[in-house]
Amino acid sequence: MSTSKVKTVRELPAVSIGIPFYNAENYLLDAIKSVFAQTHKNWELILLDDGSTDRSLEIARSIDDPRVRVYSDGQNKRLAARLNEIAHLARFDYLARMDADDLMARDRLEKQLHVLLSDSQADLVTTGVCSLRDDGEPVGFRCVPDGHQIVPYRLLGGKSGIVHAAVLGRRKWFLRNPYDESLPKSEDANLWVRAFAKRDLNVRFITEPLYFYREDGNVTIEKLLLSYRIGRGTIIRDANETFGVLDRVWALSRNSAKSVGVWLLSTLGKMDLVRARRNTELIDRAGREYILSEIIEIQSVPLPLRACSNLGEGN
Repeated sequence: MSTSKVKTVRELPAVSIGIPFYNAENYLLDAIKSVFAQTHKNWELILLDDGSTDRSLEIARSIDDPRVRVYSDGQNKRLAARLNEIAHLARFDYLARMDADDLMARDRLEKQLHVLLSDSQADLVTTGVCSLRDDGEPVGFRCVPDGHQIVPYRLLGGKSGIVHAAVLGRRKWFLRNPYDESLPKSEDANLWVRAFAKRDLNVRFITEPLYFYREDGNVTIEKLLLSYRIGRGTIIRDANETFGVLDRVWALSRNSAKSVGVWLLSTLGKMDLVRARRNTELIDRAGREYILSEIIEIQSVPLPLRACSNLGEGN
């Protein structure tokens, strides 16, 4: 580990931000505003369309700023392939992830860069997350405690503490650790396991909720069962001897039990219990006010739109 003097925000290195999008017309402008609202201004934004059939591509192309690049080939290759493309398209040494329907705190990039620059052994930095309803109402936090470390059996169970969409890392790490493009879901959990298996998962955790995640539509019985099935495949296929035998057996057993439990809850119409369990900390009044004030500040940021754009600030 090496520690140098703390850099001011103006001295921080440039960062590439990648947002792949597919039919995200309702939220994409807010996600872009999150980037323009950052305290760290030295960035490029890569907007990569995955074959959208709504107005998402029109919205992306409406942004008139030389730091913003938009790519579209008209195909639907899914998330893993697009994330690999972003790693190759990025021009800078540091790469940040973000989803097209989310928001991020205005100081997210600044704080993550400080952590990464202060620790030469770290390749990735993630943050805590605030869960939002689709209407933007904060409902809870998922943040790891101070001193959190990766635990093998929890990593196999999908409980690494890494918030995929909130990761900022060294671009060279993403190039040597590509996503498995054959996976329709859970490409992140699979990547963490494969990287850990070759002792290349050096991640640091910021415990603050610097990423605001809309997940109403992400917690469905179909998506959960698919995620568990892919998780079992990851344990069997990709978890090598770096993980203990007991860790692998425990993770497989727990994965199977969760599939059965989620199926039962879905049958009983109790999927709201699953959603509630995802947040480790309920939000209090002060936390809610902080998140809502951040969202208001982000949404008030004016975007440079092309003269021919039909988009207004209300879109």
